[in-house]
Amino acid sequence: MKKSLIPLLLVSLLLAACGGEEFQDLRDFVKNSGTGLRGKVDAPPEIKPYEPFNYDNATNISDPFKPRKPEIRSGEHPGLNQPDMARHKEALEEFPLESLKMVGFLHQGKMGYAIIRSPDSKLHRVKAGNYLGQNFGKITEVTETEITIKETIQDSTGDWSERTSSMQLLE
Repeated sequence: MKKSLIPLLLVSLLLAACGGEEFQDLRDFVKNSGTGLRGKVDAPPEIKPYEPFNYDNATNISDPFKPRKPEIRSGEHPGLNQPDMARHKEALEEFPLESLKMVGFLHQGKMGYAIIRSPDSKLHRVKAGNYLGQNFGKITEVTETEITIKETIQDSTGDWSERTSSMQLLE
C-alpha cells in the first residue's frame, strides 16, 4: 500500500507547485471591477393628463366618419365628367387596368399602336382613342414605351372625376 501512495503524493506535490500567482492580476481585476459603480436611472417624463375633445362644439371640423367630397375646381361641375353609359364597350374594358400588360409597340403607316396582353393571354392592338380597363379608361397617347390613359371614376358621393394613369412597356 505504501508503494501506491507514493506516486499519488508526488502527483499532488507537483500540482501544488504549479498553482502559483500567475493569474493574480486577472483575479484582482475581476474582484475590483464592480467597485465604485452605482446605477442611475433618470426620472420618468411627466405625463400630461388626458383631455377629451368635445365634438359637439366642433362645427367647422368635418366628421371623420362621413365620406369627403373632393373639391370642385372653378368652372367644373360634378356631372360634367360622367362617362357615356350608352357607348358600346370595347373588348379590353372587361379587365381591370392592373391586369393588362403593354408588351409591344408597332408603327403602321403614320399611326403608332401599342400591343396589349389581356389576362386570357390574347394580344390586342390599341391606339389613342381606344378604351380599356373597368374605369372608363380612354387612351390619350401611345408612345414606344408608354400608354397614357384618362380614367373616369365615381366617388362615394356619386360625383365623377378624372384621373390619369399610365402603362409602361414590359422589358
